[in-house]
Amino acid sequence: MRSPSLWQALRSPRYLLSSWPWRSAAYLLSGVLVGLATLVSLLLLAVTGGALAVVLIGVPLLLMFALAGIPLAALERRRLRLVDPVVLPDPHREPDGTGPAAWVRVRLKEPATWRELGYALLFACVLWPLEALAVGTVLVVCGGLLATPVVMATAGGGEEARVLKIWLAVSYPQAFTAALVGALLLPVLVYPLGLVAVGRAALTRALLSARDAAVDSRIQELGRSRMRLVDAFEAERRRIERDLHDGAQQRLVALSMTLGLARLENPGEPLGGLLTKAHDEAGTALVEIRELIRGIHPQVLTDRGLKDAVEDVADRSTVPVDVRFELPGRLPEPVETAAYFAVSEALANVAKHSGADRAEVSGGIAGDELVVEVRDDGAGGADFAGGTGLQGVADRISVLDGRLRISSPVGGPTVFHVRIPCRPATATAAAPPTPTRKRT
Repeated sequence: MRSPSLWQALRSPRYLLSSWPWRSAAYLLSGVLVGLATLVSLLLLAVTGGALAVVLIGVPLLLMFALAGIPLAALERRRLRLVDPVVLPDPHREPDGTGPAAWVRVRLKEPATWRELGYALLFACVLWPLEALAVGTVLVVCGGLLATPVVMATAGGGEEARVLKIWLAVSYPQAFTAALVGALLLPVLVYPLGLVAVGRAALTRALLSARDAAVDSRIQELGRSRMRLVDAFEAERRRIERDLHDGAQQRLVALSMTLGLARLENPGEPLGGLLTKAHDEAGTALVEIRELIRGIHPQVLTDRGLKDAVEDVADRSTVPVDVRFELPGRLPEPVETAAYFAVSEALANVAKHSGADRAEVSGGIAGDELVVEVRDDGAGGADFAGGTGLQGVADRISVLDGRLRISSPVGGPTVFHVRIPCRPATATAAAPPTPTRKRT
């Protein structure tokens, strides 16, 4: 059952006895502090960056000003949990590459970045002064009334005290009456303070939520990735058909013709040479058929799981590969299949293009995600524009809501990083950590 929000708590008769008044006050008070810090930071970045922009030193400061809404929005999403338990998701997407440059490039292209900058400006200039006014009114009115006897005893010499700068209390009965009014007024003012917090939270959620355009963009990207997958699967089917026709089928035809010639030979002549050739052709055909089956879906992946399948493909790699995998058991079949083909494609690229002397494959479960990383010491320079293989892996992973990152600077090393949401498919006991497996 979902936890209640502040708005639901305000309609409860037990509101005053709950923690919600304190939480709403904390939300508004923290907003005053954060808003003041935001105002100072934005002013410093804007003024200093603008003054130094002519000598290019201020350009990074202006860039920080443009991106200042991102950390503020992240903090606001956390602060929102004080009065609203529903998590406000982060609208930003993960960059395709690694490093600060890739992160900045993606953020500057996102509408959410500029929407959060607008929120930061609104927060710094308008919202936090209103929050300060609301909280300050309650504190001044109730605090001033409650402090009347203390003021009379200390500052008034026991004879008189000015109450809220409005009227004068000239005796202790009047002073204690003012304090009683303050005590009765405090729970009354707590309700409008809670309403201010509700409105403030609703405004935050409205301004920082993902726009429909972002959702539409995500849907369009998913549609494009699925269309690419359909095309990739069709191309794979045609490749298998072609390989079977031009490879294994021709070998079997040659075997059949060789055996036919053997049958036509004079039985008195030796048939050893023809039979040897037929045996070699049959062996070659079997090897090719096994490779085709392994390329479609390896049996070891079905029978023994991802870890053994990765070790198998590492053993067949022409580049020595170290394998480190720690898995709690079998994973969902789509996750295992996507991860296996991602590793296969990565190791194929290592063998064909990297010129690496060694590679390493590591993997394990982090939270609810399968994390797989392929690293090599090659020349680097890998990217998605180099062919359809990496794009196909990214599309296959995106169907499972996974992410693929590639870091491959010129000169290396290349790091192929995959994250796929998953939960273990079976309740098998956790296996002990797999020792390092090295292929030499």
